[in-house]
Amino acid sequence: MINYFDFYAIPESFNPDRAALKKKFYELSKQYHPDFYANEDEAKQQEILELSTINNKAYQTLSDDTKRLEYILRLHDLVSEGAKPQLPADFLMEVMDINERLMDVENAEELGHVTAEILAVESDIEEELAKLTKGYEQLNDTAKESRLNEIANVYYRQKYLLRIKESLNTFASRF
Repeated sequence: MINYFDFYAIPESFNPDRAALKKKFYELSKQYHPDFYANEDEAKQQEILELSTINNKAYQTLSDDTKRLEYILRLHDLVSEGAKPQLPADFLMEVMDINERLMDVENAEELGHVTAEILAVESDIEEELAKLTKGYEQLNDTAKESRLNEIANVYYRQKYLLRIKESLNTFASRF
């Protein structure tokens, strides 16, 4: 996996300087623009095309909060396809309770109450994530590793909650 932070020569961060990120993207877009290498041999043109593609992917990933979070966790092998994380029991119980009430919703008012609960859980998760990612860059390697594990736990709770929100949208269409 290509390290986009290294590619942009910026420190790994959950909250990178957006202006610096955009500036680096435009700088590399000019540097690796395929039109400037039209007279080069095929190998050089292919290399530039690959670098241009990496630049675009790096910017798309690092400029999006959700993609960047998942990307950093993937860099550290904390997220993988099909992973079955151990979620905290209290979180699972809370979400299971909400999900059961969602299944029993009979009118728009009840749906509103369940929706409010889901949004409150989501807000708590986002707040926890903001606290965990703030100041990450200043931590030493041992503290970063520990923090990354905590962030991965929050990430998996977010993913789980997303499925509940998708169910909510299905129920909302009934009313």
